Amino acid sequence: MLNIEIDEGSGFCFGVTTAINKAEEELAKHHQLYCLGDIVHNGRECDRLREMGLEMIDHEAFSKLHDTKVLLRAHGEPPSTYEQAERQGITIIDATCPVVLGLQRRIKRVYHDYPDAQIVIYGKPGHAEVLGLVGQTNGTAIVIADISEIDRVDMNRTTFLFSQTTKSLDGFQQVVEHMTQHIVAPAEFHYFDTICRRVANRLEGVRDFAKKHDVVLFVSGLKSSNGRVLCEACCSVNPRTHLIDDPEALDPAWLEGASTVGICGATSTPKWLMERCAEKARSLINN
Repeated sequence: MLNIEIDEGSGFCFGVTTAINKAEEELAKHHQLYCLGDIVHNGRECDRLREMGLEMIDHEAFSKLHDTKVLLRAHGEPPSTYEQAERQGITIIDATCPVVLGLQRRIKRVYHDYPDAQIVIYGKPGHAEVLGLVGQTNGTAIVIADISEIDRVDMNRTTFLFSQTTKSLDGFQQVVEHMTQHIVAPAEFHYFDTICRRVANRLEGVRDFAKKHDVVLFVSGLKSSNGRVLCEACCSVNPRTHLIDDPEALDPAWLEGASTVGICGATSTPKWLMERCAEKARSLINN
């Protein structure tokens, strides 16, 4: 008999939970609300909220709105978004994650206090959170995705290094070690470990979970940076790990010969979606 276990530690982080709760509260009162960008990097959860009346828009559509309410998701936004909202009479429902908000404030403070220094952000270029962080520096921060891009950093300048909250802690340490070894005096190097521990601590958790099972189904939106990091952690200890964003994507061949299946997900994956994947796996085996 196939044993299926859903990882208790997987599912929405605090920031995503707060953003979705705020959206649901507003929709319960008015049945219609705009959200700037996908409220969460999970297509199935976005579809559920659309059915409730949440309309997810891009910045171009945002620029055409007036006298309405717009929710800002957990990833955060640059100062220019708030300024634009004020000009257009838009009421902001701010669901920026407190961890991200604290990081934004810290970067902004360093930018103003050390005008001659360079600010480096270890993060995914173009990611919503990173755009909000770069916005705190009027667009001057240098973004590097990993150690292979370290040559973009001037080692002769005093440097402050920050990290996108959902990036890999190991990758961040590689950048820190390189900068520490190669910064040229009298330039100084300062770094701030701003990686969210809800994500960093999950790495070891999903590795341990993946080791326990013959097959792992990692449930995540395909656009989730956090999901990609956690899925790679599962793959590193269990080669029979499969990334899926929908129960219908489950291939019966993946389950052949397995006696245990573990289902886990990103901090942007709803529990109900993992449960549906479990139901799908059971139905495939029973049939």
